[in-house]
Amino acid sequence: MYKRFFDKIALSYLIIIMVISIMIILYASNAIRQNLITEKQTNLTNQAHYIAEEYIIPFLNKDISSYQLQGALNHLEDTLSIRIWYSDKDGDILYVSHPNSYENLPDNLYELDSSGVLTKEFSFIGNFYNTFSENMLTYSMPIGGEGMSSQGAITVHIPFSQVSDVMKNMIINFIVPICVLIILSMILLLFLARRILVPLNQLNRAAREYAAGNFDVKTGITSKDEIGELASNMEYMASELNKLDEYRKSFIANISHDFRSPLTSIKGYIEAMLDGTIPKDNQERYLNIVLSETKRLTKLTSSMLEMNKSDSYGLKLNIVSFDIMDIIDSAIDIFEGTCAQRYIVIRKNCKAKTTMVQADKAKIQQVIYNLVDNAIKFSPHGATITLSVKESGDKIYVAVKDTGRGIEKEKQSKVWDRFYKTDASRGKDKQGSGLGLSIIREIIRAHEENITLTSTPGVGSEFKFSLKKSKA
Repeated sequence: MYKRFFDKIALSYLIIIMVISIMIILYASNAIRQNLITEKQTNLTNQAHYIAEEYIIPFLNKDISSYQLQGALNHLEDTLSIRIWYSDKDGDILYVSHPNSYENLPDNLYELDSSGVLTKEFSFIGNFYNTFSENMLTYSMPIGGEGMSSQGAITVHIPFSQVSDVMKNMIINFIVPICVLIILSMILLLFLARRILVPLNQLNRAAREYAAGNFDVKTGITSKDEIGELASNMEYMASELNKLDEYRKSFIANISHDFRSPLTSIKGYIEAMLDGTIPKDNQERYLNIVLSETKRLTKLTSSMLEMNKSDSYGLKLNIVSFDIMDIIDSAIDIFEGTCAQRYIVIRKNCKAKTTMVQADKAKIQQVIYNLVDNAIKFSPHGATITLSVKESGDKIYVAVKDTGRGIEKEKQSKVWDRFYKTDASRGKDKQGSGLGLSIIREIIRAHEENITLTSTPGVGSEFKFSLKKSKA
């Protein structure tokens, strides 16, 4: 991964650098070329004026001889590296510097181009109508004013290689620092790759471990940048997945245990009745036990389906107005027999002027039923359970308080977890599925209300939840 990813970055970087460099070189070379041509043309113009004033006009005025003029032109070519032509008013070329160096020297300047462009001041780049074997920068000007007067014209040529050589040198001067820049940039890129891609490799290895189910692996990244934040989020995700994995294992273990116990009892009692171990006159008693175990399985299955439905679609509520005391009285009646067997007293304490609430009646009945059932389950013989109702503002508060053994502080936050049981012994008097309180909390949350637990070991526990008052 490191090499593949780095190769892509390096290749992309090199392509970008090369494209930018080529664009800079092309732009700079074109600008330099234009500047050099302008500069050379200015020099040629000045040199042409100088030659005309210092040599051609004195020659025309007979101040110097033709021999002196020819010598001066030859000397100027040797000194300034320029070719010099002097032509008369008809375009006939009369004098040139070093005439023997030409292979195709034209006789007449104007005859080279029938368009008449050479009869005026002009500039030209090329081999000048195949006169030279290389490209030249040419400038021509009339002597004595606009147009070709009786004094003729002076034409000077300079090899264009002087411009090209300067351009080549400047391009080389561009390429060298660009190459150095690319090398330094690649070194910097390698450094950045180590700072970025090495942590990515660590994240990749950690992700593979997480995919294999090893959620205890740490990324080893402690930086405070975006990669460090990603690493922290991945480790948090792993811890949550680990919890989920533990929950899944706990779920399977609890389901297996909670289903196996009643199924074992049912199987054992039915086999005993079929093989005659249990006499027929005692079968009714054991059939009632079998019926109780099937109800237990049905309750567990229903709780699981309800919890799964809540997770998948959310609880659907049928909000109506009803008297909460009707639910409390019904719960007391339902558990009257169970409480009588264990000498447990259920009291109700209503301090509210109105007890009408807006909620899902069936769901709230399930909440109170489960809370009372839970209180009875964990209360000793002779205990007292109190159901109280209070009002505050637009809320009604219902509390179920027992005088049981209470719950340790470190366990109180866990009682809402699915399948969590404060009593790991799972005695027959505590045959809960571990889903009751979790379902209760989901129901109360679906009403957009809260439920709290207050518990003191050795004193008892109190569950309190709120509901909205009825508007009717």
